[in-house]
Amino acid sequence: MQDGKQHLYVSVTHNLIERTKNESTPFEVLVDDGQLGRLKDLMKVLEDDDAYTLQRAPVPYKSADHDEATEQFSDGMTLLYTFLYDHGTPDTRQAIESMNVLPRLQDTDYDDPGYENSPLNK
Repeated sequence: MQDGKQHLYVSVTHNLIERTKNESTPFEVLVDDGQLGRLKDLMKVLEDDDAYTLQRAPVPYKSADHDEATEQFSDGMTLLYTFLYDHGTPDTRQAIESMNVLPRLQDTDYDDPGYENSPLNK
């Protein structure tokens, strides 16, 4: 542990937080006790949203793109992956970047004033 932080391994798919790495836990994070509580809360919300979405799935004539359950689940997923990215190791960040699940990683702000003639604005 470093500065009261511990290395933990997370699987979003299996809703797991482990102290040792295994095949089911691809994301490594470094968190303190408070951050661990937040991670658990985010995973619980996602689990609850997943159950709600599953209940809504068989409803006929209900478009998923207009369903509040799907929106809730997507919001929860974004919050969880943002947390993992912010507290993750470089390998975790790279894995999340390659998944292309966080819109904020795609927003370079190059359209903001001041970037028009920048040689780095490609």
